[in-house]
Amino acid sequence: MQVFKALTPVQAISFDLDDTLYNNKPVIAAAEAAMLQSLARHAPITQGYDSEYWWQQRLLLAKLQPAIRHDMGRWRLLAVEAGLVTLGLAQCEAAEVAELAYDAFWQARTTISIKAEVKALLIRLASRYQLIAITNGNACIHRMGLGDLFEFSLQAGPDGRMKPYRDLFIVAAQRLQLQPQQILHIGDSHRADVLGALNAGCQAAWLDHHHAAVSVLPHIRLTDVQQLIALC
Repeated sequence: MQVFKALTPVQAISFDLDDTLYNNKPVIAAAEAAMLQSLARHAPITQGYDSEYWWQQRLLLAKLQPAIRHDMGRWRLLAVEAGLVTLGLAQCEAAEVAELAYDAFWQARTTISIKAEVKALLIRLASRYQLIAITNGNACIHRMGLGDLFEFSLQAGPDGRMKPYRDLFIVAAQRLQLQPQQILHIGDSHRADVLGALNAGCQAAWLDHHHAAVSVLPHIRLTDVQQLIALC
């Protein structure tokens, strides 16, 4: 752990989820595979179209509706629907198939195993601080078995614009009835988590997986989430 700025008293700790509490790459890979299988089952015309096709549909939709990027779930759902229409499905059928495909994606995307040592760390932190989650994605703390440790989870889209916008951090402070500086936010993305937290007046801990050089420093830099045990 590197300390760049002394922490002022912390009342709550906010966690990013993806790639902070677990490795998100295999989770997304499994979710993408589940979505493709559902599409092939309910709309055979999609066979042969891989994840790249559906990613391009998302990019096209984002050009038409830039704000859709702030809601990852809705962005994916509507992009799948648009892609199905492009392949020749009627709008009504496309909407139904997209819902089924997105549900398959979400079920796999929220099937996440938290390592025992990470959960043990969270239990220790929860005995001293209020814990919350602030995520740009749509992982579910309850489905990963952390619902009893966290006060609540905020997601980009339903709860505000995605990090690094201030929205989610400000909503968190209001719900906790704290000042932003009383919240320490921890995440792996320098842009989303560190800059977002600092922009909102929160303190920031950066889980730096890649030892990247940056011009704006967090309060502390971590190389392993277990280093947070020092806060206990």
